[in-house]
Amino acid sequence: MKSAVEQLARYKSVHLDPRNIGTHFVGVPLILWALMLLLASLEFQLGAEGHRLSVAMLLTPVVLLYYFRLHWRLALGMTLVFLPLLLSAEWMTQTPHPIATASGAFVVGWLFQLLGHRYERAKPAFLEDLSQLLIGPFFLMAEVYFKCGLEQSLAQAIAPLALARRQALDKAHRKGLS
Repeated sequence: MKSAVEQLARYKSVHLDPRNIGTHFVGVPLILWALMLLLASLEFQLGAEGHRLSVAMLLTPVVLLYYFRLHWRLALGMTLVFLPLLLSAEWMTQTPHPIATASGAFVVGWLFQLLGHRYERAKPAFLEDLSQLLIGPFFLMAEVYFKCGLEQSLAQAIAPLALARRQALDKAHRKGLS
């Protein structure tokens, strides 16, 4: 498993423009919530008592466990974000048209993502590595921590790796154009 530094540096390398990061603070939570709502809509009954369990309830702890393996302090923040997202998604399954609501949030979230990457002039990280889809929310939590003056050693470890990777990506892109 790649370390938090490796994962975050890779993600940061195509998220250096503050406008891109800003759009991600809207787009990523929308996409995450939409996915949770879709997964919350997939449910089954447990036992004769009819207790309901959704796929979102099963997968959320798995994702959080992954985050805890990467970096426990960032994972604490992720837990504080995931729980309200999960609870609201579970609640939304009881309203009319939860799938349409999730689909709309998903599309709007991706529109924000695409706008951000136009500013960045770099393709999204997940196009090279699908695991980066899980790192997006984790990266945003890291950015919040960094802005609050927390985990500065992590920020300092990530920055030079991200810049070096971005320079290599830009060089390869320029070489491909000529």
